[in-house]
Amino acid sequence: MNDSEVDLIIIGAGPAGISAALEASAHGLDVVLLDEQASPGGQIWRNVTQSDARTRQVLGCDYSAGRERVETLLASEVRYHPNAAVWQVTDARYVHVLIDGEARVLRGRQLLIATGAMERPMPIPGWTLPGVMTAGAGQILLKSAAMVPRGPVILAGCGPLLYLLAVQYLRAGIRVEALVDTSERRDAFKHLRQLRQALAGWRDLLKGVSLLATLKRAGIKHYHAARNLRVEGERHAQALRFDSEGQSQKVSASLILLHQGVVPHIQISQSLRADHDWNEQQLCWVARRDSWGETSVPGIFIAGDGGAIGGAHVAAIQGRLAALAIACRLQKIDESGLHTLSKPWRRLLSKQSAARPLIDALYRPHVQNRIPQDDTIVCRCEEVSAGAIRGYVDLGCLGPNQAKAFGRCGMGPCQGRQCGLSVSEIIAEHRNVLPTQVGYYRIRPPLKPITLAQLASERALEMSPSSPPERSPS
Repeated sequence: MNDSEVDLIIIGAGPAGISAALEASAHGLDVVLLDEQASPGGQIWRNVTQSDARTRQVLGCDYSAGRERVETLLASEVRYHPNAAVWQVTDARYVHVLIDGEARVLRGRQLLIATGAMERPMPIPGWTLPGVMTAGAGQILLKSAAMVPRGPVILAGCGPLLYLLAVQYLRAGIRVEALVDTSERRDAFKHLRQLRQALAGWRDLLKGVSLLATLKRAGIKHYHAARNLRVEGERHAQALRFDSEGQSQKVSASLILLHQGVVPHIQISQSLRADHDWNEQQLCWVARRDSWGETSVPGIFIAGDGGAIGGAHVAAIQGRLAALAIACRLQKIDESGLHTLSKPWRRLLSKQSAARPLIDALYRPHVQNRIPQDDTIVCRCEEVSAGAIRGYVDLGCLGPNQAKAFGRCGMGPCQGRQCGLSVSEIIAEHRNVLPTQVGYYRIRPPLKPITLAQLASERALEMSPSSPPERSPS
């Protein structure tokens, strides 16, 4: 191996990244793990090693289970770098990163992207008002700083995270005013085929049933089949108005948390021009991968929810499988060893993935919460409405990249992360074509903000005093 390289660079220290790092290190690979957070764990195990007993009790056993994995990582030979914001990745596997505000670059013989998921945007009228957040943001505050709302809260949308967060708030003594669910009571009966398949993953189904039973025992108002959601308020959110099963409803609260599932975080894979497909089941873009997680860009793999949504257990297994494939490619194990070591993980992956088709079907985001009416803001950064985007299409705009030129949509600080899916679907709907004919934003570096001073001072990340890696070619 050239002194300027490491065997494997992993971006993201959630379940997939941690599992991959430990597996690769166990097979003798020199591993560097970069993560934007101050401590490992990703969103699912955020801040787990710093949490106290009370916080762990509030967040539940799935959260606490990550503590051992994180401690094992910290005690391993994996070179872990926290506070590392990756701002550029090249197809030659050079990774440019800000570590504690200093620009560094390193190169991997192989690269694994394990950046996980992000919340799907839910553009409804009033979602830009102060007092409206995502459920994921509420959970981050709970995990990272034990911050809880002062007053009553409404959780609205669809997906298991809504139920989990509602139960966590109950344990923390927070008043949940209402759970406004856009899914329907009888949805399970519409998907009997998926239900039979999902029985192999009965533990995941049982967790969901347990959460719903807890909310029912607590007397939480649970509205089903909610439609026409809109937040009311002048300068601050004051209430959520909606229709539920034929009745008009209005629930007052100063904090409204929205959620309609998560989607893969694809900024890095899109910037690499890796091949992507539209996943109609999960209604999102996913990077095209082989069975080991390798993308169309040689030597670059994706594991976990950054490839397609599967949950923490699936992510951890995919991380292991990718690490095994990389170890084989770097001749740390042979083909026979790869087959033997991967076989039990493949069986477990099948079992852990069994419930996913049912979950995707049950909690499919409703079209009106993905493709809003004209007066709803879609691009929060540049304050571009759905009507403005449709107007661009009428003038000849064919896709999201042209939308930038027409009205700066997607050119704000989030670089299209919060509006990208919505813009693709709005344009596709108005053109009466499939999202595959519309595409996604063309992502360019910097993926994260970097100053000119930082850029000018970029140097190799020091791997050892005598042989730092060489700089990326300009």
